[in-house]
Amino acid sequence: MSMWEYANPKLFMGWTRPVLPWTFALAGICLVVGLVWGFFFTPDDFRQGSTVKIIYLHVPAALMAINAWIMMLVASLIWVVRRHHVSALAARAAAPVGVVMTLIALFTGGIWGQPMWGTYWAWDPRLTSFLILFLFYLGYIALWEAIEDPDTAADLTSVLCMVGSVFAILSRYAVLFWNQGLHQGASLSLDKEENVADVFWYPLLVCIAGFVLLFIALVLMRTRTEIRARRIRALEARAQRA
Repeated sequence: MSMWEYANPKLFMGWTRPVLPWTFALAGICLVVGLVWGFFFTPDDFRQGSTVKIIYLHVPAALMAINAWIMMLVASLIWVVRRHHVSALAARAAAPVGVVMTLIALFTGGIWGQPMWGTYWAWDPRLTSFLILFLFYLGYIALWEAIEDPDTAADLTSVLCMVGSVFAILSRYAVLFWNQGLHQGASLSLDKEENVADVFWYPLLVCIAGFVLLFIALVLMRTRTEIRARRIRALEARAQRA
């Protein structure tokens, strides 16, 4: 069976039905274990004190905010090239989830930054590009809502997604592009010396797994809802013509 056959709406609805509950359950387990472990069973940092524990919300949310947009970009490119409707609907379904992840990252970043920087906000390269990414999310959602024809909306939002991907990349690598700025380096890195200490690292990985699984579950659920809504609109249009 070709992988593209899974983009068939009927087949997609079939295989996601049993997968969805398990994905939500695994996400819940990882989040509970990771957050309880991180907030209650890890020590305070010798420099940042208990404030460092916001890492268990901030880092996974920021990671998913960026990767949600990248997922939307891939789905949009599939729509442009292959014209698979499920891919366009999946990109649309991911946008509100990405908005929430971005808001969590911005909010927790302010809480983390205030005692470290003396301010909740600074026009740091990474913070600024992250804020612009948030505005692109809002524009993407608004564009879907503003255009009645779904195929035209999918085409235009795909273009917007490609443009916004620049800021998704900047959000991830701004610290490397610009040496100046208040934002610290990456908490997760292939370079072992740049990673957080193991006592924080392991619960952080569990939290990241929880956020990834939660994102997958929410996108699958919302994509199923978008497919149902598209079917209802098609039935209504057919009834009007009859």
